Amino acid sequence: MNWIKYTVLATTATMAFSCGAPTEKKETKDKKAETVKQDTSDFEYLAEQFADLRIIRYQIPGWDKLSAKQKEYAYYLTQAGYAGRDIIWDQNYRHNLEIRDVLEGIVKNYNGDKDSEDWKNFMTYTKRVWFSNGIHHHYSMKKFVPKFSRDYFEQLMKITGAELSEEALNAMFDPSKAAKKVNLDPEKDLVAASAVNFYDPDLTEKEVENYYKQKIDKSAKKPVSYGLNSKLVKTEDGKVEERVWKIDGMYGSAIKEIVHWLEKAVKVAENQKQADALKLLIEYYKTGDLKKWDEYNIAWVNATEGDIDYINSFIEVYNDPMGYRGSYETIVQVKDFEASERMKTLSENVQWFEDNSPIMDEHKKENVTGVTYKVVNVAGESGDASPSTPIGVNLPNSNWIRATHGSKSVSLGNIVEAYDKSSKGGYLKEFAYSQEEVDRGLKYGNLSDKLHTALHEVVGHASGKLNEGVGTPKETLKNYASTLEEARADLVALYYLYDKKMIDLGLMDNLEVGKAQYDAYIRNGLMVQLRRLEPGDNIEEAHMRNRQLVALWAYEKGKEDNVIEKKTKDGNTYFVVNDYKKLQELFGQLMREIQRIKSEGDYEAGRALVENYGVKVDKEIHEEVLSRSEELGIAPYGGFINPRLMPVEENGKIVDVEAKYGESFTEQMLRYSSDYDNL
Repeated sequence: MNWIKYTVLATTATMAFSCGAPTEKKETKDKKAETVKQDTSDFEYLAEQFADLRIIRYQIPGWDKLSAKQKEYAYYLTQAGYAGRDIIWDQNYRHNLEIRDVLEGIVKNYNGDKDSEDWKNFMTYTKRVWFSNGIHHHYSMKKFVPKFSRDYFEQLMKITGAELSEEALNAMFDPSKAAKKVNLDPEKDLVAASAVNFYDPDLTEKEVENYYKQKIDKSAKKPVSYGLNSKLVKTEDGKVEERVWKIDGMYGSAIKEIVHWLEKAVKVAENQKQADALKLLIEYYKTGDLKKWDEYNIAWVNATEGDIDYINSFIEVYNDPMGYRGSYETIVQVKDFEASERMKTLSENVQWFEDNSPIMDEHKKENVTGVTYKVVNVAGESGDASPSTPIGVNLPNSNWIRATHGSKSVSLGNIVEAYDKSSKGGYLKEFAYSQEEVDRGLKYGNLSDKLHTALHEVVGHASGKLNEGVGTPKETLKNYASTLEEARADLVALYYLYDKKMIDLGLMDNLEVGKAQYDAYIRNGLMVQLRRLEPGDNIEEAHMRNRQLVALWAYEKGKEDNVIEKKTKDGNTYFVVNDYKKLQELFGQLMREIQRIKSEGDYEAGRALVENYGVKVDKEIHEEVLSRSEELGIAPYGGFINPRLMPVEENGKIVDVEAKYGESFTEQMLRYSSDYDNL
């Protein structure tokens, strides 16, 4: 019955609000809009700050050096991404879209008192929902608690003529309803306790396990990514089945628009390999065939020529407590030629890193295949990559494709720069113990961060192999797979950042770069990242878990030799690295163990590592971090306003695409909901 109810709601929303993706003509007319102006003065990276969030702008270096055809290609790819924006909202929680419609209707139509605390709190809540693509925090996974009453909200709805279902209203205001988007507590039913809309509300973890136990062929040498592009539902007669996300299936109206723009991109692709890969992606969207998804990934990973590239589809599984389903995500990127040339030496030497790794010989790859690495500048992002975005990406995720055909790794150069320009180094000065540590961080921190990201993506995720007959990590390590994989890749990067090979390769001048990263990683893993949690919270997000796991394990295991020392100065706590070489050795030991866990599928050992080191928070340290961070006035999370790509037409043909940077966060969110309302 839930399946039928969902279909009715989705259809109603489409009929009531959909206006389709914008046409090229509409985009050209909008070029004259007063709210979108090219900033020709000093670029303002920080747009605004509210709650725990910074809203940042980024530029697209090198955009004006692209040809008109290349710009047109990038434009179509960004439009394809935006066309599917509604998908991530619905994936994150089943009532998100109707809640967003009401919030935005109030923002546009309310003409009452906008100086009251209630209205200010309402706007902050709305912006937080925009930022997270739903009513749950993008990192902690906890539901936002409105700082205005239900009565006030119902008054706003009445004044503006808005309506919201009782279930959605309860979801907003009842703390017990849909409390967490993703719940990884092993003592609870992971599916039933998670609000994410990948499973019908009446499904259980056991039912999901049983479904895939029957479906997955563990003997397959080239397994498909089971469940990646579907919602698991229970029919009226109790049967469990997948509702596939495809052009004539679930999310079909949005996918139709994605395909529309991808088909335009095919015609202006830079080369045949790009065009062929896009055609396979289109075929995948039309059929929902996961074997076609593998074909596409092989074609995409081999399409390495050209200056424009992209990520598009249902990809990362962090939002699925069971690790099957991919969140919709798109990134369109332009190659940074100078930075990519500097860093290509990493991918050229990836076999050396594998051969000299401290992991067991039987877990090393004899031939690390086809790893490409580029520094890129983002031209537009959507779905799970926006407004909050990664700074590095390594794809595809399929282990057998990576082993046989290789992978693409990118660092998002202009995103990293925008983060840096908007933060001003306040946390370094507050949480570093000595002036020597501060000076090292200021001098080498930027380079060490870039090298860490590059090593993590290029070498880390590409390294190691599974033992013969062992299932994929999502099958064997289950809800701990993502945390352990990110920890493994981080450890590879950390281990080699204090290796003289990096100097020999010309990537850094001395080991002070490695020291700067060791200082920062321990400081962040044991203290600074806790600013993102509310008092009493455990760590839920996979990357935060992995960072504390690595830092706390190294601290505990190195106590006898005082490798990392807990110090106090002027009433404040600090963690100081005393022996960098021994810390490198500890990182190597933990890397070896986590690779063993992955290679052998050792669930119990993986669970013990994460639960013992990555989840629980030292309450006294946490309180101190929150107090010291509040005084800095720097929001702990950052996200981005995309540049607006504006086609210029002559005689019905695009002759240029201009990048505009003037939109506010509110303007962009309202425009996206109007122009790309496809569900």
